[in-house]
Amino acid sequence: MPSAFQFQCHFILIFLAASKGETRYLEVRDAVEDEPFLLLSEDLKRELSAGQIYRRSLRCIDMLSIEGQFTFTADQPQLHCATFFIGEPEDLITIDYDFVNIDCQGGDLLKVFDGWILKGEKFPSSLDHPLPTSQRYIDFCESGNIQRSIRSSQNVAMIFFRIHQPGNGFTITVKKNANLFPCNVISQTPSGRFTMVSPHQHRNCSFSIIYPVVIKISDLILGHLNGLLLKKPSSGCAGVGDFIELLGGTGLDPSKMFPLADLCHSFHGSAQMKIGCDNTVLRMVSSGKHINRVTFEYHQLNLQETENRKENSIEEFCFPSI
Repeated sequence: MPSAFQFQCHFILIFLAASKGETRYLEVRDAVEDEPFLLLSEDLKRELSAGQIYRRSLRCIDMLSIEGQFTFTADQPQLHCATFFIGEPEDLITIDYDFVNIDCQGGDLLKVFDGWILKGEKFPSSLDHPLPTSQRYIDFCESGNIQRSIRSSQNVAMIFFRIHQPGNGFTITVKKNANLFPCNVISQTPSGRFTMVSPHQHRNCSFSIIYPVVIKISDLILGHLNGLLLKKPSSGCAGVGDFIELLGGTGLDPSKMFPLADLCHSFHGSAQMKIGCDNTVLRMVSSGKHINRVTFEYHQLNLQETENRKENSIEEFCFPSI
């Protein structure tokens, strides 16, 4: 049975496949390269090809993966609402307040969170985000006109809001900006290919896939020797300074997930692992002394793959009972 976390995440991501015109692939490029509007609805194609700004109303719980202007107007008291924003791995998301009509003194709420948060778990984790947690929340009722434009630090962000009075609401414009060196990423899809680069930067970067997957690392450059080390309680790569972690778990926060394997040294070839967890994370830890680079591909586990081992696979983890 799927966990509550997996159900929640898939409920959020299903907007990408079912909502009117918001579906876009992150990592699977072939269809998008051949026809950039192939995955969009016919109405939205006409709007975008004409250079118009895409506009629609927001739901209380919503998901956005496209630029445009979005309005929420309460038709009744709405006390527990959130909008999740997601972009390509190389996107940063900018949220501009165009119009806000809420009653802050009456208990209304409008907050942007830099990342995603579900059931108290955050992505990126506090260990991987450049800002302390308190600075990742931006409260409109506290900042008002001081900060009407907010940019995320990665390809995901979200808004929490609570509105008591019918007729009140807000309008936002969502834009995307290029991020030359994407660090923390949530994948929209259960399959794809990605290259993560950390150019002499002292930071930790996580790529999160909210599915059980087969993940294959085809190229790893860490600036030193070759090798592969399976994670053991008494050993690891922490003393090396630059390494890759593979993590698995049932929540959103990489710092609370189970460490499955460490890759401490550069190699060219193939290292594959089957991870049957609700969430799979590849995490790059960088000291800032090297240019670190890792290329990997992944696809969702199917039943046959859970039963068959491959010669170049290391031990499987997190398989649910069937």
